[in-house]
Amino acid sequence: MPSVLVVDDAQFMRIRVRNLLEEQGYEVIEAKDGAEAVKFYAIHHPDLVLMDITMPVMDGLTALKAIREQYPDAKIVMCSALGQESTVIQAIKAGAKDFIVKPFQPEKILAAVRKQVG
Repeated sequence: MPSVLVVDDAQFMRIRVRNLLEEQGYEVIEAKDGAEAVKFYAIHHPDLVLMDITMPVMDGLTALKAIREQYPDAKIVMCSALGQESTVIQAIKAGAKDFIVKPFQPEKILAAVRKQVG
């Protein structure tokens, strides 16, 4: 079963995405900020990371770079609010595979996940 690391500082978002992905048969690991994401990636080696950009402690862009530095094959999809286009471009340049705009529809999350891990 493919595993997905869901990284968001908002617990309700993590729960919403977890429920959606678990219903589709994915294993879900949660992290509340970029620092946790880097640590959990090293422990769990998930098939995919869904990561928010704006978070305390360590933002998603910094975490993306840190994970990709250690694991160049890591598949990371960034999540951003409307109006963060320049940040999304930075994320793609830093190795993000895709991005999802918040607030997102469940179908968009599933489409992005399936595109990366099936």
